Amino acid sequence: MADISWLKAQPIAHRGYHDMNKQVWENTLSAFSRAVDAGFAIECDLQYTADSVPVVFHDDDTQRLCGIKGDVRSRTAGELGLMAIGGTKDKVPTLTQMLRLVNGKVPLVIELKGRKDDDEGFAAAVLETLEGYKGHVALMSFDHWLLKDLKALDAPYPLGLTAEGANPETFFVHEEAMQLGLDFISYHYGHLPNSFITKERTLGKTIITWTVRDRQAEAYTFAHADQMTFEGFDPREALVS
Repeated sequence: MADISWLKAQPIAHRGYHDMNKQVWENTLSAFSRAVDAGFAIECDLQYTADSVPVVFHDDDTQRLCGIKGDVRSRTAGELGLMAIGGTKDKVPTLTQMLRLVNGKVPLVIELKGRKDDDEGFAAAVLETLEGYKGHVALMSFDHWLLKDLKALDAPYPLGLTAEGANPETFFVHEEAMQLGLDFISYHYGHLPNSFITKERTLGKTIITWTVRDRQAEAYTFAHADQMTFEGFDPREALVS
């Protein structure tokens, strides 16, 4: 397995280093620029547009972030690029735009947001967009079919399972995904510790958590995992006793 120690070297800003959507909104170029300036790794989400372009956006619908109801996949990248996020100057960015901004300065942890039986070409489009990018990149998903697609395409990046759950039935499903030969796991911190994660750590898998929003959750993460995906506070600030 390739060395992925960089994945746990610094805190990972959830959807970029936003300010909980007050002035700097999630998954925007402003949030990514702020993360680069702070030296944080960046976690972000990808959706797939009507014209087969990976864009950086979390939700299936544009209502919460853009104030306009509609399926993100029914719009082209050009149309989304005209839609303001949170009424700010930021528009929905493409993966290409984000890569151009970050330019290898900090690591990227990219989650593909899939839809069963509607993801043909998604994984390939992501890999094509990433081709030639100089910088650390890891790819992950909740969706096993996308992880299978990435594996089948010989993705040259660490691949991870995004997951949650605290019962054995859930662990069985997760273990099936790990049989693909994945490199890391991004797990909900509140569902740790558990037998699935304990086993995978014993096998040498890197474990990151989501989504840490305070110092108590940060301490809990580092008791059971290797690094956190955080939002809502600045991990650089000294703890006040």
